[in-house]
Amino acid sequence: MTRSRLFLDSSALFAGVASGTGPARALLLLAEAGIVEIVVSEQIVVETEHALARALPHALGPFREALRRTGLRIQRPPSPDAVRVRAALVRRAGDVPILVATIHAKVDYFVTLDRRHFIDDPRIAMRAGLRIGTPGDALAWVRTQSASRQPTPCASAS
Repeated sequence: MTRSRLFLDSSALFAGVASGTGPARALLLLAEAGIVEIVVSEQIVVETEHALARALPHALGPFREALRRTGLRIQRPPSPDAVRVRAALVRRAGDVPILVATIHAKVDYFVTLDRRHFIDDPRIAMRAGLRIGTPGDALAWVRTQSASRQPTPCASAS
């Protein structure tokens, strides 16, 4: 069975580590169970670590442990040329490398809590060729994908 591949931005990764419950946490648990594959960029790891250090320094240890347990794949940063070519994809220049890394990772879903810069502008998903949504949206999508991959029971011959 092919696992769904999800790219988490720093807001989704932060939420998954900082909360004991919720969709972002559920996605990390699904990755631990080998049901989904989580991909992030080096930039995401650094951003998340900095945000945790500021807001929840006690969560840095669990964050590093979550990186290990989930088998999280870290995508190399895109080249400056790749970023420059795709600069028009999003309004904020700092978001371009994240979106380009997501595209290069060839994932099934880009998971973010950033409505303003990613979710609320449907043109971004269309231009980038990505499904983009919240952890809750991604979790619902993963569930439908898993359900559609389940073998259908055969009718017993009588």
